[in-house]
Amino acid sequence: MKYYTKKTSTNKRILVFLSIIISLLILFIYMLDKIILSTLMVVADGEMRTRAIEVIDRNILDLYDKEFTYDDIMKIEKDGQGNITMIRADTIKLNSLAAKVSLESQNKLREMGAVGIKIPIGYISKNVILSNLGPSVKVRMQPIGSVKTNYISEFESAGINQTRHKIYLEVETSIKVIIATKSDEVQIKNTIPVAETIIVGKVPTTNLDFGK
Repeated sequence: MKYYTKKTSTNKRILVFLSIIISLLILFIYMLDKIILSTLMVVADGEMRTRAIEVIDRNILDLYDKEFTYDDIMKIEKDGQGNITMIRADTIKLNSLAAKVSLESQNKLREMGAVGIKIPIGYISKNVILSNLGPSVKVRMQPIGSVKTNYISEFESAGINQTRHKIYLEVETSIKVIIATKSDEVQIKNTIPVAETIIVGKVPTTNLDFGK
């Protein structure tokens, strides 16, 4: 009789011990998911957004520095008195450059996302000293859809009878940021100047042809 009582008491202690372990494990998983990972996701979204913009901007600057010449792409037409009547863009060349930006940026983002980055858990402390402490969580990224591009033209006065013409490339895309079981969709939109020149003469703002 004493043997069974002792065995029953031991089983109860084991059950209590297992219950405590399971409860602590559930609490840890909850904290990891709701507090730690949620906070790290915010950091990861910002970090991945910054890196994605850097990749796209670098790609644009490299490509347009090599292949964009204002005088070759933007044709200025004048009348017999030398007045500017039309500024016409070589839309085939512009669209070709934009397509290259889209394709190359997509490939670079995919490569960066596959490698991923690591963020120390210490980031959740928001303390400079503690930010690099603790184990690191790997963050991956996947491009969503294609990289969309759009040209923006801007004119501003640059002196008497002079106008500064700027051309910008607007880039827009989406990425999925992934940490463990969590993921976020991040919208990326950035505008970067690709050309600038000074035009001598009065510019008719209604006569800019981008071929649209």
